[in-house]
Amino acid sequence: MAANQENAGDGRQSRSIRPLAALVPYLARYKGRVAAALFALVGAACATLILPVAIRRMIDNGFASDNAALINSYFAVLILVVAGLAGFSALRYYLVTTLGERIVADLRADVFSHLTMLSPAFFDKAKSGEMVSRLTADTTQVKSAVGASASIAMRNLVMFLGASTMMVVSSPRLSLVVLGAIPIIVLPLIAFGRSVRRKSRLAQDTLADASAYASEAIGAIRTLQAFTNEAFASRRFSGAVEAAFGAAQTAIRARALLTAFAIFVISSSVVAVLWIGASDVFTGRTTAGELGQFLLYSIFAAGALGELSQVWGEISLAAGAAERLAEILAIRPQIAAPAEPRKLPARLSGAVDFEAVSFTYQSGHEVPVLHDLSLQVRPGETIAIVGPSGAGKSTLFHLLMRFYDPTSGSVRIDGLDLRDCDPKDIRRQIALVPQDTVVFGASAAENIAYGKPGASNEEIREAAQAALADDFISAMSQGYDTMIGERGVTLSGGQRQRIAIARAILKDAPVLLLDEATSALDAESEKLVQAALERLMEGRTTLVIAHRLATVLKADRIIVMDQGRIVETGRHDELVAQGGIYAKLARLQFEYGAQAFGNGREDAAAE
Repeated sequence: MAANQENAGDGRQSRSIRPLAALVPYLARYKGRVAAALFALVGAACATLILPVAIRRMIDNGFASDNAALINSYFAVLILVVAGLAGFSALRYYLVTTLGERIVADLRADVFSHLTMLSPAFFDKAKSGEMVSRLTADTTQVKSAVGASASIAMRNLVMFLGASTMMVVSSPRLSLVVLGAIPIIVLPLIAFGRSVRRKSRLAQDTLADASAYASEAIGAIRTLQAFTNEAFASRRFSGAVEAAFGAAQTAIRARALLTAFAIFVISSSVVAVLWIGASDVFTGRTTAGELGQFLLYSIFAAGALGELSQVWGEISLAAGAAERLAEILAIRPQIAAPAEPRKLPARLSGAVDFEAVSFTYQSGHEVPVLHDLSLQVRPGETIAIVGPSGAGKSTLFHLLMRFYDPTSGSVRIDGLDLRDCDPKDIRRQIALVPQDTVVFGASAAENIAYGKPGASNEEIREAAQAALADDFISAMSQGYDTMIGERGVTLSGGQRQRIAIARAILKDAPVLLLDEATSALDAESEKLVQAALERLMEGRTTLVIAHRLATVLKADRIIVMDQGRIVETGRHDELVAQGGIYAKLARLQFEYGAQAFGNGREDAAAE
C-alpha cells in the first residue's frame, strides 16, 4: 500500500501500450456505440476497397465504343459507393469522437472521486498541482488517443489488412515485393515507439512539475507579491516550461524520424511495384487494369501503414498518460473502512478515549509525535488542549477524525475502536473548526451548507446568525448568493472564521473540535463568537486547541502537552499554582498582554 503511494508520479517509463488496457472497462459501458462505430468503420473500408475493382473492370472492358452503357453503369455504381463511403466515414467520426469525449469525462470523474477518497497521508507527499495536471493534461492526451487517434488507427488497420488481402488476390507475385517490406518498417516502428513512449512520459512528468509550481505560486500570489518575487517566480516557471518543451521536442524529433523512415520505405516499395508491374504489362503477363487495381491496393496499404506509423506516436503518448492515471487509480487509501465496519448509533454520546497512543507521521522524518498518550473525555465535557508548538495537539484531532491511525494504542468513541468503524461514519459525528479556515470559491450559502449538504435556506441563515455571520453576509451585494472568491479572498480573516463556525453549527454533531476557532477575530467579535460557541458546546463533547489562554478559562479540564506527552492536567487556577509549563505560558501571555495594553494607553495619551 505504501509502495503504491510512493510510486505515484515517480517517473516510471512505460515500455508498451498496455496501460491503455485500463480503458477497456470504460469502453465496455458503451458497447452499443462501440459496435456501431466498428460497423461504420468496416463499411467505410469496404466502400474504399471496392473502388479499385471497379476501376480495373472499367480499364479492361469499358473503353470500347460499344461499351458506353457499361461505363455509365460503372460510374453510377461508383457514385453510390462514394456516397456510402462519405456516410460511413461521417458516422464513424461522430461515434468515435463522442465516445472519446464520453470516456474521458468518465475517467476524469473517477480519478477525481478516487483522489477525494485517498488518505491525508498521500497528500502529505503528493503535489496538488501535479494531481491537477493529471486530471487535465493527461486525460486530454487520452481523449486524443481514444477519439481521433484510435479512430485513425483502426481505420488504417482495417484498410491495411483489406488492401493486403486484395493485393494477394490480384497478384501474388507483386504482393511479395510490397509485403516483404513490412518487416523492414514494423521492426524500427516498435523500436522507435519505445523511445517515443519514454520521451513522451518524461515530457508529461516535466509539464506536471511546471503545473504544480504554477498552482502553488498562484495560490500564494499575495505572499509572492508582498516579497516582490514576481520575477523570480516567472524565471522558475519559465525554466520548468522550457524543460517541458525540450522533453516534448525530443519526443517529436523521434516521431519525425520514424515518420520519415516509414514513408521512404513504403514509397520505395510502391515504386518497385510500379517498375515490375510495367514490365509485366509489356510482356503480357498482366493487364493494365490488373496493374492499376494492384497499384491502388498497394497505395492503400502503404498509405494505411504510413498513417499507422504516425498514429503510433500519438497512441504512445496516450499510453504514458494512461499509465500516470492508472497509478493514481491503483493507490489504495491507508485509512479505509474494514470489510464489516461496526455500525454506529444515529448520534453518539461523545465519550472519547485515547489509550496508550503513540504516533509517527510517515513523512520521511520518522520523528514520533505522540508517546504513549492516554486521555479520557466524558460525554459533554469541554477539554482545552494547550502547549508549545509541535507538542502534538493537532495530531490528536487528526487521529480522532481518523485521518491517520495510531502507530500503537487505540482511539475510541463511545467504546468503539475507530479502526473497526467506517471513517465516514466517524466524521459525520464530528464538527471541526480548523485554525486555517477553508472557504471554497462558491456562494456564502454553499460554503455554510458544507456542514450539512441539502440544508434549507432557513437552516443556513440560522447557523449564520448563531455564528454572528448573518450581518456581513446580508450586507454583501447578493446576500447569501454572493460568490466569495477562491479561498474566500473577498472576506476578512474573521469573516472566514465565522463562516467556518456557522458550518460547524449547521452540522450539529455530538463531538466538536475547535482549533484556535477565534484566533482571527478582533476582541469584540471574539467575545460575541465565544458566546455563540459556548451555546454550541452545550451538551457536546468539545476539544479546544488554544494558544490564547483567555479562551480556555471556562474549560472543565485543561490538558497541557509537551513533546507528545500530557505533562499537566487541571483547571486554570490549579495549573497556575503548580508553577509548571502552563503557569509559564500564562505568565508570558497575561504579562505581555497587560504590558501591551499599558503601552497602548501611554501612546494614546501622548497623541
